Amino acid sequence: MTTDIDESIATMYSSVDDLATILEQEKYIADRSLATTLYLTLKLGKPLLLEGEAGVGKTEIAKVLSSALDTPLIRLQCYEGLDAANAIYEWDYPRQMLYLRTIDATGAIDQTQVRRDLFSEEFLLKRPLLQAIDAAHVKSPVLLIDEIDRADQELEAFLLELLSDFQVTVPELGTIRAEHRPIVILTSNRTREIHDALKRRCLYFWVDFPSFEKELKILTTKVPDLPASLAQQIVQFTQALREVDLFKLPGMAETLDWSEALQALGTNELNDAVVQDTLGVILKYQEDIERIQGDVAARLVQRARQAGAE
Repeated sequence: MTTDIDESIATMYSSVDDLATILEQEKYIADRSLATTLYLTLKLGKPLLLEGEAGVGKTEIAKVLSSALDTPLIRLQCYEGLDAANAIYEWDYPRQMLYLRTIDATGAIDQTQVRRDLFSEEFLLKRPLLQAIDAAHVKSPVLLIDEIDRADQELEAFLLELLSDFQVTVPELGTIRAEHRPIVILTSNRTREIHDALKRRCLYFWVDFPSFEKELKILTTKVPDLPASLAQQIVQFTQALREVDLFKLPGMAETLDWSEALQALGTNELNDAVVQDTLGVILKYQEDIERIQGDVAARLVQRARQAGAE
């Protein structure tokens, strides 16, 4: 039994540049610093905590890493009130009751055997954290613990133990240990601070809004059929939006959604009318839409078109 990331994954990439190239082949454009952090995550076998604004691509990193490594992605979506039963395991009570009724109907009741069968793996519902350390994996899966800042601190306390030993004790079955330590990616939108004890167990990276050059490269990679001039105008517009005092700044996800919406409308270049009609694609709060629509949007459109023409 081992609790390390298996060697086939840890040695798959010989350098940071090699990993960055593979990520780009998966259509994820990673800065050198991010590629380095991901490389160290694989080499050192440590969890990685990604923080940043919503929509900047944190969750996508785990998805792309899973695809690049050809290993399963197991996702735990955190929310307020998430408890251990939903995160780790619970017993399938309806099936257990059906089993008991079947046994009772047949009249063949061996209480010791029934008790043993009733709390066997057949009736165990494995939730994401238990799935991640399942011995059935032939190599390390990617465990994505998404939006950990939304979960209660009690879950953080449990994660401290899990990320240290990668084992879970089920009273009826005993201790379940990982044969292959999962590659753990935690994300946070920083709606609250993560406990220092959990942070100390992780490598850390802040995922920022992309620069103009990076955003344009991501856009043309993800939406290759988009006209080059329109792609530049879209990025100029979204970059300018992030300079405005908005409740929620648009991330890369909104840029991609907007470009696909404009493409679906047959738009070849930005104009006041189409921007006004599609602000709800890129902005998600009515207060932000009201702040931008009208003269502000018109100025940003003009600025984007002038910059694209240069």
